[in-house]
Amino acid sequence: MKESQHTEWKESWRDEHLRWVCGFANAKGGLLVIGRNDKGCVVGIPDAARLLEELPNKVRDLLGIVVEVNLRSEGDREYLEIITPAYPSPISYRGHYYQRSGSTLQELRGAALDRFLLRKQGRTWDGVPVPGLTVKDLSAAAIRRFRTLARKSGRVEPGSLSASVASLVDKLRLREGARLKRAALLLFHKDPEHFVSGAFVKIGFFRSESDLAYHDEVHGDLFTQVAATIERLQTKYLKAAIRYEGIQRIEWFPVPEAALREAVLNALVHRDYAVAAPVQIRVYEDRLRIWNPAVLPDGWAVEDLLREHASLPYNPNIANAFFRAGEIEAWGRGIQRIFQACREAKTPEPEIQLNGHDLWLQFAFAPSYLRAVSPKGDGAPVPELVGKASVKASVKTSVKTTDALLELLRQNPQMTLADVAAQVGRTVRAVEMASAKLVKAGRLRFVGPQKGGHWEVLP
Repeated sequence: MKESQHTEWKESWRDEHLRWVCGFANAKGGLLVIGRNDKGCVVGIPDAARLLEELPNKVRDLLGIVVEVNLRSEGDREYLEIITPAYPSPISYRGHYYQRSGSTLQELRGAALDRFLLRKQGRTWDGVPVPGLTVKDLSAAAIRRFRTLARKSGRVEPGSLSASVASLVDKLRLREGARLKRAALLLFHKDPEHFVSGAFVKIGFFRSESDLAYHDEVHGDLFTQVAATIERLQTKYLKAAIRYEGIQRIEWFPVPEAALREAVLNALVHRDYAVAAPVQIRVYEDRLRIWNPAVLPDGWAVEDLLREHASLPYNPNIANAFFRAGEIEAWGRGIQRIFQACREAKTPEPEIQLNGHDLWLQFAFAPSYLRAVSPKGDGAPVPELVGKASVKASVKTSVKTTDALLELLRQNPQMTLADVAAQVGRTVRAVEMASAKLVKAGRLRFVGPQKGGHWEVLP
């Protein structure tokens, strides 16, 4: 016999050992042995008979639970075994909550205590009602965005999409009684941070672990955060490598778009919002790292995420809305889809690290990509991935970009968009998006074949 998650040894009795009884009750139950030393040897206790009578009453009075206390002996030495069952309701000792984790006893505080109490009540964090929040407080733009996505996905009946906001909220099960749930404010409120600290995304470009070159923050409802985060990463933080197949120009990013999208969705949909820290995305010259506070299902490790598994979302109400919008699947395949996208794009598979509740997902950039974007073509570090004026470009507006684009093409219609990007200090992707908007608006068009044609700026 040895100490384990379900077994603890103490040489003698002290009332503070009730913390271990409390910890077992709040976990999966366990055995507390009084009269064994740390090596597992029976040392006996002189007052075993008295404690046999006193301890059941003491546990009942101070913890409010019933345990089984048995008198055992080895030779002429007597010891006690206190058998504690797992309790469905939260148990406290003198106002403090403890839980057995592995072979240690942990006092639950802050976000961990919040998670524990909700789980014992059969609730989830995102399912808790919010006093004072009404349907009128939700963003009309966020609701319209959801309706558009859900209409394309076909996962919500057309009648529900054309019904009132209140009816749609009820259809998504985002209300308990007269109160909206936390999920509703994260999904559809224009300023969820008013209620939930840290409900946003931080993105930074780092020259080294301690040298931050520039950064951005993405705020708003969750659907906006997902779209804006991906757009910001692809237009400002990740430089597209370019290759040609015949006359066709092909751009590719160090992280496949499907993998990047799935990673951002996982970080925002499944994170622990009780932790008042934003999702953090760190971009380096040769890798991208995403951090979010995560809680895996009981008994799970990182290896379980990589294997085929059932869908057990930490925020089921939020996950359901994203599923109805066609943004995620409901089969627990998010991590597998990330790895699959990387394999199909022939880029390195990501690395997952879990330290406590800190989940890191790291994408290493392929050597072929680093060679393609290196000024020397040899994979040497790139001074700035987003162009000559990346820091200044971070504060430029799209209006300035389009104005500069039109002026350059008016002066030299044969310029390529890559040439324009180099002139204005923006990524090729950003310039291409600007040109597409101008073409759609009737202010710009391309005349002639793809190779040998020219741009024409329209009045």
